[in-house]
Formats: sequence, C-alpha cells, structure tokens
Amino acid sequence: MTRFRFINGHVATADGVLLGAEIVVQGDRIASIGAVEGAGQSGADTIDLNGGWVVPGYIDTQVNGGGGVLFNDRLDVDGIATMAAAHAVYGTTAMLPTLVSETPDKIARALDGIDEAIEAGVPGIVGIHVEGPVLNPARKGIHDPARFRDLDEEMVAVLTRPRRGKVMLTIAPERVPVATIERLVAAGVLVSAGHSEASYEQAMAAFDVGLSGITHLYNAMPAMQQRVPGLAGATLDDPRPYSGLIIDGFHVSAPMLRLALKARPFDKLMLVTDAMSSVGAVEKDFVLHGRHIDVSGGKCTYADGTLAGSDLDMGSAVANAVEQLRITVDRAAAMAATNPAAFLGLSHERGSLAPGLRADWVVLDAALKPVETRIAKPERIAA
Repeated sequence: MTRFRFINGHVATADGVLLGAEIVVQGDRIASIGAVEGAGQSGADTIDLNGGWVVPGYIDTQVNGGGGVLFNDRLDVDGIATMAAAHAVYGTTAMLPTLVSETPDKIARALDGIDEAIEAGVPGIVGIHVEGPVLNPARKGIHDPARFRDLDEEMVAVLTRPRRGKVMLTIAPERVPVATIERLVAAGVLVSAGHSEASYEQAMAAFDVGLSGITHLYNAMPAMQQRVPGLAGATLDDPRPYSGLIIDGFHVSAPMLRLALKARPFDKLMLVTDAMSSVGAVEKDFVLHGRHIDVSGGKCTYADGTLAGSDLDMGSAVANAVEQLRITVDRAAAMAATNPAAFLGLSHERGSLAPGLRADWVVLDAALKPVETRIAKPERIAA
C-alpha cells in the first residue's frame, strides 16, 4: 500500500471537501480516504498543497487531438498515446479520442485503433467518440459535408460490434429513424445529438428511446425561439440527457452557460474541451480535411471565421467554469469528472475520490492550474 498525505489545501472527495486528507492506495484503487489530524504538520509522506486542491481525474468525452496529433490523421496506437499524454498534463486521466466526420472505412479503422490502444495499455483511453458523419449540412460547423451520409446497415454493424472501450456516436437525430437509435442504444452505443436541426418533438422522440447525450450544447444547433424551442430548448426542458459544454470564452457566452446551469440537473452537465491538435503543441496551426486552421489567442478558426474545435484543455475548462458559472471548485471538478463518468457508465471505477475507485487524481495549485496528474497503473500485489 502507498499513502498520500495532503495538507494545507482542499481534497474533493465523494463525501465532501476535506481540509487535508490521507489517501491510501492499493494497486490501482483507493483503499481508504479520510481527514488527517494536524493538517498543518509535515512529514516524509506529506504533500503541502499550499492552498491548492486535489480533485478527481478529469474525463473528457470530446478530444479531437493534442500534442500536435489530430486523431483523424493518426489512428495508430502511438498517435493515440501522444494525444493522451498531451492532455494528461492538464489533468485529463480518461478520454474519448474523437473522429471528425469520416468515411465508413476510416471509422472502422478508428474503432480498431482504439481497441488496440486499450489492449496496449495506453493510459487514459477508455473509448472513442465518432462525431458524424450522420449530421445536418445546415449545421455542419467545421465538418466536411462531402463526408456526410445516412446511417446504413453496414455502419450500424461496425458501430455495434463488441469493443474494448465505450463507443459514443454523435448524430443529427432528424436524420436517423427512431428505431435505429433504439437499436444502437440497445447495443451499448452512447448516442448523442449534435450538428442538428432537430425539432423539439424529434429531440424528445430520440430521448424516449435512449439518446443520452447532447454534443456541445448551444453550438451547431438553432437558437431557441419562443415558439420553436428546437434541440437546445428540448435539452433545457428535459432532465434526461447529459449535456457537454465548451467553456473557452468563444463557443458560449457566460449568461447562456449559467442559464443551462439553472435549467438542467447539475449532475447532467459535463465539461468537454473539443480540443484540437494544438493543445500541448508548439506549432498551433493545423490542417483538417485539407483546410488550414488558424490558432490564435486560444481560438481555432477557419478562414471564413468558423470555429474549428478549440485550443482548450480541461484544466482551463475547470478554472473557466468556476469563473463563468460562479460555482465552487469541487462542483466544477464534478462537471469534469463525476458527471462524465456517469454518462459513460464508469462511475463504478472513475470520476470520484472514494474507496474502491481508481486512484486517478489531479493536484491543482491555488490558481487551479494542474501541477500533477496521477493515472493509476495496476501494481503487483504480493500473495
């Protein structure tokens, strides 16, 4: 067993925030966690937080790239590992590499690549997010509409094949029959709505058969109107789906973020980065589907001004959430860890600091900047 004793700061456990705590780790799991006596005292096994925090490892369900690697361009284990390592620096201990609308053969290769990465033990890879190509051209964003297509039986078969990790699929629900959504959900696919012109009624019908996610709420969907609430209105009105929020100062205004916080159940809100290859990279600009994307001032844009993902890391997303949503650090961390773990069906092993769960955590300084990320690896335990 290994003991970690944190003092002079805050530890966000599943049972509340402790002013100092001892976490005992056995193998890759937390064996126990509890408050420490004499939090100001130091010792050989003590970590002084200096006013900082220990929070659960962040879980990002939308990561297009990182460390100079774009997932669309590198479906191999080394490319996936580079992405994961780049985001781990910013507190992400689990992630879904995200494929921006591609051809069926490339989707199949991406799914296989994630299986291979998980089998190889790449830290932090827990599945894949296939964003498109069954999207609405009217809400294409930076996606290439030439790659858009209907969801045929061949693609359904590829998506529903047993996999080593989670499979998340973003669709425009108005383009997919309700019965097909139900089939995908029954096969274990996490179906999410995005890049869509779905009406309120179409969204509700999809929620009724198990569509459980909203990909970047507000973005790539019509604005709500008094008599036409649409997908955004349905999301604010219905407590069932989990909603991703990109809090980078560019995608959504702070008042609209706070509206989502007021209207939706807190435990159904998730922070996502929608990060591109620029995160953790020296050379920020990149090319997506043959188009040059400029990255300047933390903003990724195409020549016509279209937002092209983000240059956001999860550490910054948490700090931004504290500021823009006006919430406490532990609640922001829950949006980055506890809530996405629940969405992915991984609450039994990730997303909180509690006995029996993985010993994944992030140490933040007093300014909420990640200074250490711990991703647990199984240890040999003597018989």
